[in-house]
Amino acid sequence: MTSHADPTALNARAFPTPEGGTPMMVQFLELRAEAPLDALLFYRMGDFYELFFDDAVRASDALDIALTKRGEHQGEPVPMCGVPVHNAPVYLSRLIKAGFKVAVGEQMEDPAEAKKRGAKSVVKRGITRIVTPGTLTEDDLLEARAANRIAAIARLATGECALSWADVSDGEFASMRVGNDGLEAELAALNPSEVLCCDEDGKLASELAPHAVITPRARAKFDSGAGERRLKQRFNVQSLDGFGAFTKAELSALGALLDYLELSQAGAPARLRPPLSLPSGAAMVIDPAARMSLEIDRTLQGSRKGSLIDAIDRTLTAPGARLLADRLSRPSMNLAEIQDRLDAAHFFLENRALREQTRERLKAAGDPARCLSRLLLGRGGPRDLAQLSRALKEGEKLIAGFAKDPLNAPPAPINRALDALSLAQTPELARLVQETQQSLVAEPPLLARDGGFVAPGWTPALDEARGLRDESRRVVAGLQATYAQHSGISALKVKHNNVLGYFIEVSAKNADALMGDQAFIHRQTMANAVRFSTPELGELEAKIAQAGERALAMELEIFDAFRTRIEALDAPIRRAAEALAGLDVAAATAHWAEETGAERPQVDDSLAFDIEGGKHPVVERALERSGEGRFTPNGCHLNGAGGDHPRLMLVTGPNMAGKSTFLRQNALMAILAQAGLYVPAKSARIGLVDRLFSRVGAADDLSRGRSTFMAEMIETAAILNQAGPRALVILDEIGRGTATFDGLSIAWAAVEHLHAVNQSRALFATHYHELTRLADELEAAGNCSLKAKEWKGDLIFLHEVQKGPADRSYGVEVAKRAGLPQAAVKRATDILKRLESDDAPAAALADLPLFSSLAPEPESRPSASDERLKEIDPDSLTPREALDVLYALKALSQNSG
Repeated sequence: MTSHADPTALNARAFPTPEGGTPMMVQFLELRAEAPLDALLFYRMGDFYELFFDDAVRASDALDIALTKRGEHQGEPVPMCGVPVHNAPVYLSRLIKAGFKVAVGEQMEDPAEAKKRGAKSVVKRGITRIVTPGTLTEDDLLEARAANRIAAIARLATGECALSWADVSDGEFASMRVGNDGLEAELAALNPSEVLCCDEDGKLASELAPHAVITPRARAKFDSGAGERRLKQRFNVQSLDGFGAFTKAELSALGALLDYLELSQAGAPARLRPPLSLPSGAAMVIDPAARMSLEIDRTLQGSRKGSLIDAIDRTLTAPGARLLADRLSRPSMNLAEIQDRLDAAHFFLENRALREQTRERLKAAGDPARCLSRLLLGRGGPRDLAQLSRALKEGEKLIAGFAKDPLNAPPAPINRALDALSLAQTPELARLVQETQQSLVAEPPLLARDGGFVAPGWTPALDEARGLRDESRRVVAGLQATYAQHSGISALKVKHNNVLGYFIEVSAKNADALMGDQAFIHRQTMANAVRFSTPELGELEAKIAQAGERALAMELEIFDAFRTRIEALDAPIRRAAEALAGLDVAAATAHWAEETGAERPQVDDSLAFDIEGGKHPVVERALERSGEGRFTPNGCHLNGAGGDHPRLMLVTGPNMAGKSTFLRQNALMAILAQAGLYVPAKSARIGLVDRLFSRVGAADDLSRGRSTFMAEMIETAAILNQAGPRALVILDEIGRGTATFDGLSIAWAAVEHLHAVNQSRALFATHYHELTRLADELEAAGNCSLKAKEWKGDLIFLHEVQKGPADRSYGVEVAKRAGLPQAAVKRATDILKRLESDDAPAAALADLPLFSSLAPEPESRPSASDERLKEIDPDSLTPREALDVLYALKALSQNSG
């Protein structure tokens, strides 16, 4: 997905010059000139964000809202559309999902202040942020259980290449050096919503990240020296050595990303963690085609439902869900890290009561990482402050459940998490949590400017201001009673609006009684009512306004003080948030394992792949939900080092017997194991897999001009060019998209190449039975097949894997089950028998009568005897009548013969 702001579209976007228009339109065009050309401008006017000129035309079309006109500018009508401020997030979400960017032009002062400068003065406005797909922080614009990353690609003239990425919503900030051939796989793992690149790399970025909005930037933004200076300045350090050893390409990508994020925050510094340089080879590389076909986080239709993560996710918090998704997207290559994760899950599996207690606490933890980021960016409110405090308090309560039992001590990763959650280790954070909980009301508002979030009794001066404000309102009610008694008008009301302030309102027929009374000052006559004021009301209004303003100002001051303290405690708060997410994933893994019978895998540095009783977690769950039966478990035994098991297994059997499921479930075993999760198997020993490749299923790529067969060949080429001894490869039906002998030749060559050159652990499913003889010729190859049998003319799939090749493909039987016409099935059967009985297929076909079997068989109609039988009721016949019927049926039979 490319941005709507592609260069050709931008060149066509022209806005008038500011000169010669109304003050308001001049101000709009000045802000429009400040905003990026590829962004729409939301121009705040009271209760609406308005869009003008080309922005209005494009937004009205994308949002399906009315396009109107507002006056003229330089003699031309001005197109306009708008959205209500209170409902702006809904419209922003739709625009962002459509690939737009939006610059927000906010009112920077109260309209009353502008009026003091003159009746025609324009309210001051400024661009406060630029909303782009990769810079969202608001809950209503984000998917709670998925990361929202923005990435930058840097490619230097030396050939050096790197990626950097950030998640503004939770502060993630990292980089990685990567080869040009690894860019696509790493971008697929990150799944960014927006990608920055140099102008000249825009087309490449669109191909590498087709689902992201591409934002080209000038080459100067990717200068490594400028990037290093920007990073040092942002994190206030003399050297970056404390953060890691960054290459020039990494500095280029990190600097460009930081520059863009500051632009999107209208010059405010991006609130991110210090940058982390991930070492090359830290995670399993999953080929993009494999990631798609294995449906790790999304199905082929783009839905989370039906994916691997949907089947196994039992996390209770949004941060936990995001961490689980990240581990599945980039399975670890670090054995110690994998064992730590498995140890944590094992501990929770063995301690069920503690696990349930922990999960109960986690339910109240919310999303502290995103609350923190919003507060640091100045977009958070009292509700974020309360949720953050609650999460940290729940984290400390968690610690109490882990009693110090030397016989059942938590493993190291859980102890580290508990240390990060301990408020006692950070007294300032403990005081902050205590004071926020004491100072805030039970249900604080979303925005600080709404006021009313500081609890009574927290600040005497605030209580005094509130008392004056509230007492004044009670005085207003008392004055209404006094005026009503004085005038004798019981229906007299004291009301308020923003124009008149406090006023007395009576009906028109009662107005004469007040007109002659000097205590009442006439203010306004309306159709059915007349309004008055008094000196007392004027004085009271001033007191109430001052008290209310003073109370709100004090509340905002209290909120800002808390926000400043949070900013100083950024690091320990982030560590606590990460600890809560880690505990959530560990406890959820144990919960899923107990629920499904999943087992802890043995992950080591070998080249083994030894699975007993393995199952596909998604298919098993679907079968359970549908009630269609139980999943048939199967083992898979490969050994890249030779020994008892083959390195490459040829998988045969009929369609629909489960070959693709068998291939996919074993690829998922490797992902789950190296993500540090339990696996759906009786036992599993998996030697580290550095790259995972999959060529399963048929799909074209019309956007790149590729047929199904071309797409298949490109994916196969990538595997044969990149897979190594530590890779795991699953291939299904290579060569089926072309002529039979061409396809067989390609499949044959691919098997030999995988065996001799790549030497990868591989499962190769095929219908070319000629390939099965390679198991006898290649020392590290073997055969297995999916069982099927015929029973009374029907084909039954047993879904069991057995040693050795399948005896046949049963293709005609599958076609019959699919509903092919009987004549076509019979014809196929005849042709198959002729081909199988002759060593020269061409000659066999030449002798076969052309289309002889395709003549439609005569329609089967009931015979006269059958029709007569239908009319007979045996129970009502007398012996004589029965004998007559028998003679009649005999006669009909003879006539029909």
